[in-house]
Amino acid sequence: MPQKRLSETQRRKLIKAAQAVLRNAYAPYSRFRVGAALLTTNGKTFVGCNVENSSYGLTNCAERTAIFAAVADIGPRMGIRAIAVVNDGDVRSSPCGACRQVIYEFAPQAIILLSGPKGVRQTTIAELLPEGFRL
Repeated sequence: MPQKRLSETQRRKLIKAAQAVLRNAYAPYSRFRVGAALLTTNGKTFVGCNVENSSYGLTNCAERTAIFAAVADIGPRMGIRAIAVVNDGDVRSSPCGACRQVIYEFAPQAIILLSGPKGVRQTTIAELLPEGFRL
């Protein structure tokens, strides 16, 4: 069953939290800073930013950083209601393939907010990853 849309207050709160954590991003190589904020099903918010590494494969995206923080605090059974993603560029960015699969692992019905200069697009992880899977 798909999630209900978020209220405007919830959307604004998540985007504001993602924008605030964006300032903490470590992106000396791409210079593309990303912030993410997730809302759990019990109303708790977790944030994450991208952390790059000179060995690019060791870089971690903002979305996974937020999810891993939630798992570390609540445990793997935590429920994700929504995730907001922002960046400091002039484009709206969407979670990468790895982040999409991790989001799907924990919340196949999650709402995704993609914020950019042309406004916020609300979608779902199932729309972004139509063939997502869980074992």
